Amino acid sequence: MSGRLYRLRAPPQVVTIIRTLHPQIKRKVRTALASILAKPHSGKALKDDLAGLRSFRVSRFRIVYRIRAGRLIEIIPVGPRDRIYDETYRLIARNT
Repeated sequence: MSGRLYRLRAPPQVVTIIRTLHPQIKRKVRTALASILAKPHSGKALKDDLAGLRSFRVSRFRIVYRIRAGRLIEIIPVGPRDRIYDETYRLIARNT
C-alpha cells in the first residue's frame, strides 16, 4: 500500500496558529499530526458536549479533531490544554 489512507484538513486559522508556534512545539505538533494520520483513533474520545471529537496530547497543547467520512481528519483547534476545550465548544456551537 502506498500513500496515506487518511487526508488532513485544517482551517486557515489553525494553520496560522501552528506556523506561529515555537519551533520545538511546532515540530511536536507536526509529529503528532503524522501520528493522527497513521492511527486516527489514537486520540482520546471526548464526551458530553464534545462527543464525536478526539483530543491528542502534545506536551501542554492539545489537537482536537474529528474523523469524517471519506477518510478525512478535520482539525478543529490546536491550543493549550487550559482553554482548548472551551474554545472547541464555542467553535462547535457557532457552526451548528
